[in-house]
Amino acid sequence: MTFVAYNVSLELVRELAPMVPLIKKHDRDLADQLRRAASSVVLNISEGSGRAGGDRRRSFEIASGSAREVLAALDTSAAWGWTVPSDRARDLLDQLLAMLWRMTH
Repeated sequence: MTFVAYNVSLELVRELAPMVPLIKKHDRDLADQLRRAASSVVLNISEGSGRAGGDRRRSFEIASGSAREVLAALDTSAAWGWTVPSDRARDLLDQLLAMLWRMTH
């Protein structure tokens, strides 16, 4: 059985991959934070899928926080005026955050 949230998180990373170098041209730290946060989403979803009870929920809560960091990095990039095509990534983030909310509530 495939874990849908995990697959969506991987799709998000694939969508963000070309954006990281574009952001890095302006702000190396923001690009690094975006990359680390996106990786954290995938890793915590995977970890949570193999756990039970409170440990499972906590992993999904961490994944949700990291997904919000990704969104904040995209918002920050846009606020600085750095053009990064992020519509698809934002759609995936909305979908993923909704799934993670359902998994933690």
